[in-house]
Amino acid sequence: MKKFNKILLVYPEVPNNTFWSFKYALKFLKKKSAMPPLGIITVAALFPEEYDLKLIDMNVELLNDKDIIWADAVFISAMIVQKNSMERVIAACNRLGTKVVLGGPHPTASYKEIHGVDHFVLGEVEDMFREFLDDLENGVAKKLYPLPERPDMFSRAIIPRFDLLNLKAYSSMSVQFCRGCPFKCEFCDIWKVYGNKPRLKNPEYFLYELDSLYDSGWRGPVFIVDDNFIGNKGKIKKWLLPALKKWQEDHDFVYRFFTEASINLAEDEELMAGMRDAGFNEVFIGIETPSMKCLKETGKTQNLKTDMQGAVRKIQQYGLEVMAGFILGFDSDTDDIFERQISFIQETGIPKAMVGLLTALPGTNLYSRLLKEDRIIGKSSGNNTDSISLNFKTIMAPIKLIKGYKNVLSNIYDSNLKNYFIRCNKLIDNLGDTAYFKRKFRIHDLMILFRSVFYQPFTPYGYQYIKFVIRNFIKHRKNFSEIIRFSIIGHHFHTITQERRKIEKIISYMDEKNRYLSEQIRLYSEMVIDGSRELPGNIADLWNQKKEILDKTRNKINKIHVDFRNETIAQYNDAATRMQALFCSFEKDLIKYGITV
Repeated sequence: MKKFNKILLVYPEVPNNTFWSFKYALKFLKKKSAMPPLGIITVAALFPEEYDLKLIDMNVELLNDKDIIWADAVFISAMIVQKNSMERVIAACNRLGTKVVLGGPHPTASYKEIHGVDHFVLGEVEDMFREFLDDLENGVAKKLYPLPERPDMFSRAIIPRFDLLNLKAYSSMSVQFCRGCPFKCEFCDIWKVYGNKPRLKNPEYFLYELDSLYDSGWRGPVFIVDDNFIGNKGKIKKWLLPALKKWQEDHDFVYRFFTEASINLAEDEELMAGMRDAGFNEVFIGIETPSMKCLKETGKTQNLKTDMQGAVRKIQQYGLEVMAGFILGFDSDTDDIFERQISFIQETGIPKAMVGLLTALPGTNLYSRLLKEDRIIGKSSGNNTDSISLNFKTIMAPIKLIKGYKNVLSNIYDSNLKNYFIRCNKLIDNLGDTAYFKRKFRIHDLMILFRSVFYQPFTPYGYQYIKFVIRNFIKHRKNFSEIIRFSIIGHHFHTITQERRKIEKIISYMDEKNRYLSEQIRLYSEMVIDGSRELPGNIADLWNQKKEILDKTRNKINKIHVDFRNETIAQYNDAATRMQALFCSFEKDLIKYGITV
């Protein structure tokens, strides 16, 4: 019986051309990925010591055939946004004859659609993983290990295998304190998968994880990846924050924490003060929309109960930067929603505004409702902030919705980043003299500053960058390293938005020229069929025009950043195929009627 001692853990690639990748800011930090794969290194901690484990995070290093050949089995964890990369990994394992074990959020929701996998291990696996390993070793492992009971997180200490990571490749590390969210937003799958009752770790065990991270040598930011960090406010205030503050004091406030929370954070001043004092200085909040009708539609009850603009300002005044998510495409969206989104984002001073089109994810109440209404028209890519495709029939006309969405992005991340830097200034002023940046300035920060000032002034947004840096060097000198952080993040958003505008122009150009050639060929074909003797003398020029159009399009594509070319090349190939079909049909007409060009 084959032994399975050598295990390759693979984390597929997340697309670079997404707001969430922060790739174009990472170049200033000399890092390869924003965050490590916390899920798979937590699973790694469940293996007995005798197993030989190797991790390939495809966001920081290449997966080679020799890695797969080395392994007795390949364990893959993936989110829906990693679907394409995941499928390529599975195909490589199948080609090389290596067993595939698959888990994570995407397989848990859609395992029936995934092929080439030997064993699916779904959901939270802490309580059943050893059973699966025993079955695997004994040759009796099942094809499917369905969703188990949600594990108790309080009574066990599972320290992620940070030692498997190349720490230097990441700009931040990740840990988790609780799972689940008490709210029931229609579009969200978190509460469906992890439950409505937040499950918390023992604070002592959580601090063990920080000890392990500290002992590994990590000295950068730490993301607490909880679905809703304040899902249980009372225990967070009573259990965790005092212990976390003490740990930070003992370690000279080595870490800058950031996390996700709901907007009702603003209702609890003790909680905000506790987070600030423990070293938190950023929180992601799902604002979604300024429309009360849309919030009611999607079940975002926590947002309905507060003045959201006032709540954002209050959170900022406690030293917590608000990063926020916004959604377009609700059934109740009206024509003015695009301007309202822009106004809300600008007026509240939210620099990092993640605006996306509504996506119906499998397993959500939204997906179930739209399926019943016969409105699902496709699968989701999981990349709602950068995809301009819709996977359901919207109430607003799709053309109007997509046009409005593009307008929002081009406004908040405009070509010279003026509006972005205005928001940064507003945020920094709102933060005031708080403990927001309670960390030391390091040599690493100085190197980032040098890379920024030697590059960014010479970009299309250089003038606004210089104004922003000078203003805040004068007004907020204490926080200057964070001023540079906002600048390089702005570069990321600028790159994403402007490259997508180039793509749109190319697609528009190809569509326009396709229509032009189609009309010309239609006219000439009618003249040929009608037996006209007055065909234009330059009919042969159509072939030259087609070649010139395709050559010009290829040149435009070559000027796009390499990360964005694939989808444009696909559009180009489609347009070229349609052109070729037109000309083939036209040539048949010419031959049929005995006309030589």
